[in-house]
Amino acid sequence: WTLASLSRFAYWYIAVALTRYICITIGKYLGERVGWTATDALRDEFVRHCLKLDMSFHKARTPGELIERLDGDINLLTNFFSQFVVGIVFNTLLLVGIVLALFMEDWRIGLGMMFFTILAVVVLIALNQKGIKNWAAARQANASFYGFLGERLSGTEDIRSCGANDFVLKRFYEALRGWLPKFIKADMSHFYLWIGSLLVFGIGMALVLATGALLYRAGTVSLGTVFLIFSYTTLLERPISQIRRQMQDLQRAAAAIDRVGKIFAIKSNLRGPGMGMSDRHEPGSQAELCSGNQDLSETSALPEGALAVEFDAVSFAYEDGEAVLRDISVKLPAGTVIGLLGRTGSGKTTLARLLLRLYDPTSGQISLGDCPTTAVELRSLRRRVGLVTQDVQLFAGTLRDNLTFFDASASDATLWQALTEIGIADWCRAMPDGLDTVIGANGYGMSAGEAQLLALARLFLADPGLIILDEASSRLDPATEKLVDRAIERLLQNRTGIIIAHRLATVQRADEILILDNGKVLEHGLRKNLAANPNSNFARLLHTGLEDVLA
Repeated sequence: WTLASLSRFAYWYIAVALTRYICITIGKYLGERVGWTATDALRDEFVRHCLKLDMSFHKARTPGELIERLDGDINLLTNFFSQFVVGIVFNTLLLVGIVLALFMEDWRIGLGMMFFTILAVVVLIALNQKGIKNWAAARQANASFYGFLGERLSGTEDIRSCGANDFVLKRFYEALRGWLPKFIKADMSHFYLWIGSLLVFGIGMALVLATGALLYRAGTVSLGTVFLIFSYTTLLERPISQIRRQMQDLQRAAAAIDRVGKIFAIKSNLRGPGMGMSDRHEPGSQAELCSGNQDLSETSALPEGALAVEFDAVSFAYEDGEAVLRDISVKLPAGTVIGLLGRTGSGKTTLARLLLRLYDPTSGQISLGDCPTTAVELRSLRRRVGLVTQDVQLFAGTLRDNLTFFDASASDATLWQALTEIGIADWCRAMPDGLDTVIGANGYGMSAGEAQLLALARLFLADPGLIILDEASSRLDPATEKLVDRAIERLLQNRTGIIIAHRLATVQRADEILILDNGKVLEHGLRKNLAANPNSNFARLLHTGLEDVLA
């Protein structure tokens, strides 16, 4: 070797080493990119699917459980998508190559190692199946724990005010005691894989050495060949160990896939052609406006303006429960405001949920603008029907974000016009950063009245044809209630309105009154006529006082 040839060899060695590391880096990058792209797409589809499901699905699961499935379970699939397939293929090819090399040295040893390799893979797969069940149980325990934690953290104000800290901590430790054994059992599945792979590999090495010794004593192979066969056999340890580690990842991934798959397998109880276009808006896709002779097999969009409402023999029961609404038949002309009264549990809020298609009736039909709700595109229905409750949901973000639901296309001029119409423009201008003022989650730092006014302004921007007010001013002080009442008065102009209330003043603006009792229509008619009729239930309520009778 000359100095020049050694230099060239060194350069080639460095080039090969650099190329190897560059290839490894690119492979890692591409693998991670594939993994995160795939899991992000899965998260997107998961959220869309959950949003399409009716409320019975969400009532049966805590937010913490769904978050754990969305983040925890799907995160476990990142490595599966990025490394698993490549790793399995690479290590399988390496195993096949080593076995072929042994066949070339001696077919008997090659045949023995082939059976040994197959046995090792079969043992790993068998142990892996047991581990999947353990990890599925551990993931479920994890989801239940985070569901418990989320509920308690969201109720921290009530927990502290009632002095229930010790009770919650006791339940917390109980949840941990139920959680930990399942995770230990799941982690032990990794231990079984490790022990199984070591045991199989040890037996295989012993068989190879014994076979090599017998062949050497018989003079069939040389001592060098025995050493070569032993060296080839030791090379099997790395791919088998890699496959074992990938099997461990597969245990967690398979459990996660099973749990996520169960959510995707749940079908919405909402029925009808209107479900088909509820999640995405395709450019250029526009459902035809609803008409009285609409084909019920086709999707339609609700017309602009005030919406007529009709309940035709509507009954409804929650899953595995008694009927909440029974044979409700009511017609509400477009532009009419109706006051909905009844005792707690009479079905008032359920009626509002049916109008928004959070649920579908068990029997009967609901029509908006002469179009059955089951034939209306959900996106159109939710845009044309607005709801404000006494518990307003505000999000961590700016005032602008909460008014527009994070729609960046809304102009400031449109926002200020809506705020002026509702009567809170001066209040918004007085905020530190105006529309860009940041508010906390659930309206932290805002009064109940301010949150209600923001919700009404949000509804005014949406410009629905039907307004549902579910006791929207029941928890406000008199001064704030006057502001909210003025905003409601402006909001109801040229719109159909349904006002669910417990108090007399709230229904004074109503044109009609509907009284529910035990899920049935007790009374329905024009407010003035019912008030003037001393034999009507409404007149008796006015005489007695709504607060006393309807509570």
